[in-house]
Amino acid sequence: MSLRETLDRTSAMPLWAQLLRDLRHRLAVGEFSERFPTDQELVDEYRVSRHTVREAVRRIQADGILDRRRGRGTYVRSPDFQQPLGTLYSLFRSIEAEGIGQTSVVLCLEARTDAEIAGHLGLPADAELFHLERLRLAGAAPLAVDRAWLPLGLARPLLTADFARTALYDELAALCGVRPEAGSEVIRPVIPDPGDRRQLGLDDDAAAFLIVRTTFAGGRPLEWRESVVRGDVYSFRVDWGTGDVAVPELVPDETR
Repeated sequence: MSLRETLDRTSAMPLWAQLLRDLRHRLAVGEFSERFPTDQELVDEYRVSRHTVREAVRRIQADGILDRRRGRGTYVRSPDFQQPLGTLYSLFRSIEAEGIGQTSVVLCLEARTDAEIAGHLGLPADAELFHLERLRLAGAAPLAVDRAWLPLGLARPLLTADFARTALYDELAALCGVRPEAGSEVIRPVIPDPGDRRQLGLDDDAAAFLIVRTTFAGGRPLEWRESVVRGDVYSFRVDWGTGDVAVPELVPDETR
């Protein structure tokens, strides 16, 4: 079923920009997973000129997510990202380094309390927390649902930040004067819950990675983060040599 929105011909926003916004939304929810429409199909569907369609599609192609195949049509390219283990990385920087634009849809940005998360951060159960939940997009394709918590006393200025296209750690440094200095992660495969599956455009039986991260600054917990990342486009790499080999620690799954 099409998720197309009607373009507003009375708006000050050009029709190509409205079309671009709508196509990016439809891409983000996985509507074009089988095939991207032809220019003529978009002309007929939106009732706009071919010039309007070509301008919007040109900008989507610039994001690096469309693959035009002669005689076969246009398809949404599945990006493939590799992340080295053992590094404190920013997902924003990892994606941008591949030459693909990284944006986010902010699902929640608020102050709240959560006794369990406060415990992970070494805080009292009733401590106020900064909470940010985002759908992370690579180009216009969904990659991860990302949930981060920080002590509100430290992170309160982040409540006014625009996280549509920026890194949490960059905003944390600019607005709060602190950056993570160390961190640890636990990574395991999961079948996402229905809400996350819908956001990521995954089938019911598709697996993903759950990445649970704790970062530290000044020797104290700074951030607790849970990210559900699509397993079909994201992988982790371990490099090793013939010298001392670091053996990964086996962490019991405490959710069982």
